[in-house]
Amino acid sequence: MNQDAYADLTSHDTFTTGFPAATFQRLRDEDPCAWIEETDGGKGFWAITRYEDIKELNRKPHIFSSAKGIRLEEQSEEEYMARRTFQETDPPEHTRQRMILHRAFSRKMIAKYEELVRELACDVCDTALQGKQIDVVKEIARKLPMRMLGRVLGTPDEDGEWLVDKGDELIANSDPEFTDHVIDQVDTDEYRLMPFRSPAGKDIYDYAKQQMVERLHTKMDDVLSLLLEPNKDGDVLSELEFKNFFALAVAAGNDTTRYSLAMSMYHLANQPELLTQLKGKANDDPIWDTAVEEFIRFAAPTLHFRRTAMEDYQLHDKTIKAGDKVVLWFTSGNFDERQFDAPNSINITRSPNQHMAFGQGGPHACLGMWLARL
Repeated sequence: MNQDAYADLTSHDTFTTGFPAATFQRLRDEDPCAWIEETDGGKGFWAITRYEDIKELNRKPHIFSSAKGIRLEEQSEEEYMARRTFQETDPPEHTRQRMILHRAFSRKMIAKYEELVRELACDVCDTALQGKQIDVVKEIARKLPMRMLGRVLGTPDEDGEWLVDKGDELIANSDPEFTDHVIDQVDTDEYRLMPFRSPAGKDIYDYAKQQMVERLHTKMDDVLSLLLEPNKDGDVLSELEFKNFFALAVAAGNDTTRYSLAMSMYHLANQPELLTQLKGKANDDPIWDTAVEEFIRFAAPTLHFRRTAMEDYQLHDKTIKAGDKVVLWFTSGNFDERQFDAPNSINITRSPNQHMAFGQGGPHACLGMWLARL
């Protein structure tokens, strides 16, 4: 972990040196509603770092809107309308789209894929273990989530590697290790209407359109087909809504699960007492559920989401002005001592464990959280 108590939360480089735990600790203790100046010329934002405050603001979409964007970057109205997903809307529009999508990602629906996911996990692990050494991130954590998501969505298994690469280019658009079009280093203006302002966004748009056309002509038994059907109220996703959802699924569904898997296996390897606690447990032992939740809490794969204040709001003697950007640091909330006992330690029997990894507590809770848990 990065022990710099004054790390620059606006810099893309900060998190490459480790999670800035000391900075979040200081902010939670001393300035839980802190004004942060942006070093790239942005207009600045309020950093909300305590668990209860994040939950409070997350439950008030009428005051803290997602419809102005959920990332730090500023977007024109044209860019926003072209790139927005249901995440970047407020009720009732958010409710309309979410109800269409929820049919395919409910707990009951995802439970049907448990056996399939077990088979995929065994196949991926067996293949990875054929050598004398194993790169867990490359051979397991990188491959399993997209293969699993692809099977659920209904995309061909042979397209999985390509989708992983494109997802990496999208979500890591500020990292030269994954893309040649680094958002803050090259001119990406020609891609400003694409997801994540990335050329990979166009590739995924084209792929999604192909998948859409195939299913409109030939009915298939998969999630993408279900998403194209009208719901009970007759609502359907537009072509743009479908393409933006697909891009979101490829990017977010791949990245967050990969990171959580890698972090879990890292800690199991380096803290053998955790593995000892799990060995020999029956499949229905409750420790598996509590362990999954604790590893997800500790991995904290979702760093933050931005909101925009629609009216003045008082918090900790600070006045958040209408129009201000407000950043909910979910990752900080997961380590708040006011909510979790010994939050910097992994306790795989922790219960209750109302972590914030899935953005719970508001209308924007992660649609794919049951698939991620599986």
